Amino acid sequence: MEKEQAKPRKKIVILTGAGISAESGLKTFRDSDGLWEGYAIEDVATPRAWHKHPQLVLNFYNMRRKAVLEAQPNAAHHALVALEKWFDVFIVTQNVDDLHERAGSKKVLHLHGEILKMRSEANTSILYHISGDINIGDMAPDGHQLRPAIVWFEEPVPLIDDAATLVSMADIVVVIGTSLVVYPAAGLLYYAQPSTPIFVVDKKIPHVDGEVHVHTIEMPATEGVPVLVERLKLLA
Repeated sequence: MEKEQAKPRKKIVILTGAGISAESGLKTFRDSDGLWEGYAIEDVATPRAWHKHPQLVLNFYNMRRKAVLEAQPNAAHHALVALEKWFDVFIVTQNVDDLHERAGSKKVLHLHGEILKMRSEANTSILYHISGDINIGDMAPDGHQLRPAIVWFEEPVPLIDDAATLVSMADIVVVIGTSLVVYPAAGLLYYAQPSTPIFVVDKKIPHVDGEVHVHTIEMPATEGVPVLVERLKLLA
């Protein structure tokens, strides 16, 4: 008698934003008039800022790196790891922290870079791990100044095509803790197949096109993601 073939697991793509990390104590600019830890975005998170005041930019990200290292994954991060028991899970995050990885998620794509990595200002392709500070005069092996491996506003997002491909192949798409207003990340939902169910978890649900296939859980991530997991288990 032939062995029954295992049913292929459904693919879930989860888009996460600042709302999930905020509950681990990491500040976000989306709810505070465009200020990020007291700084205007254009002063610390653009190529123009880097060329004008590089040490200020480095100081800002050095502070953020310390905050990330002190933060811990929360209940939402851990609940997403549990989904891997039943689904093939890919996380596409706009967050630059490593909380998904520390919680145990295995497949994480960082759209906007990673705070615990740095690169030469002249070369985007070679990344170096860092847990301390970067200062003016710290050089990459190619002789150029090191900078955070962060995708700043006004810079291209190198992994956006990879993320779009993942969303286009998803059986289920989940959105957690993102306002869906920062492009190109906000446009990723347009790559989902028309019949793909979309689940949105946020304390304030953003507008999502295609209401028929959209399911909302209006709660903070730490409360809403465990509820989401229980619902998704029924679809495995």
